[in-house]
Amino acid sequence: MKILELAPTPSARRVGIFLAELGLDVPREQLDLRGGDNLTPEFKSKSVNGRIPVLALDDGTHICESVAICRYFDALHPSDQSLFGNSPLEQAQVEMWNRVLELNGLMVAFQAFRNLTGFFKDRERFVEAWGAESRERIIEFLPTLEARLEGRDFVAIDRFSIADITGFVLIGFLPRLEIELTDAMPNIRRWHDAIAVRPAIAALLASQQ
Repeated sequence: MKILELAPTPSARRVGIFLAELGLDVPREQLDLRGGDNLTPEFKSKSVNGRIPVLALDDGTHICESVAICRYFDALHPSDQSLFGNSPLEQAQVEMWNRVLELNGLMVAFQAFRNLTGFFKDRERFVEAWGAESRERIIEFLPTLEARLEGRDFVAIDRFSIADITGFVLIGFLPRLEIELTDAMPNIRRWHDAIAVRPAIAALLASQQ
């Protein structure tokens, strides 16, 4: 078993944090995305969307999409503190907030970065105006997260979940879009600072510097 990834990318970081919180150490193989490692026929035979991360199992099965990989390990290592929630209500709340943060935050941030920078212009269409619009949508979404964190230590439920991982990765990506957390967002700052010093996350981030 191994994970094909580029560790600093948001999707790979989301899986990395999830595994770190579970206390799991899975072998990694780093790919050169700028060099086109993910464009080869060999890689595309493993990843249906041509993207990282990809979990390669010993029986030849491959799983792509970061949340799918996280769900696999969550099911493989059941716990009464599941990062996807335990009760039906917890699971629904975690799923809801994780999707909100993905669809209104992380995915939009990816679009902003790719279209503003033209990072992959040698292999995909990019529209600078859409990048600018996506960046504005991120700025407009942040007050929703700020309001949710009022009087709360975690985003979805009363303990750490994958929704906090998704939100943490999103906030960590904002500097690439030249978006700063303003003084009007003390709740996000407080929450982000507390997540950053969780032992598993702090150790993982330190190892990637």
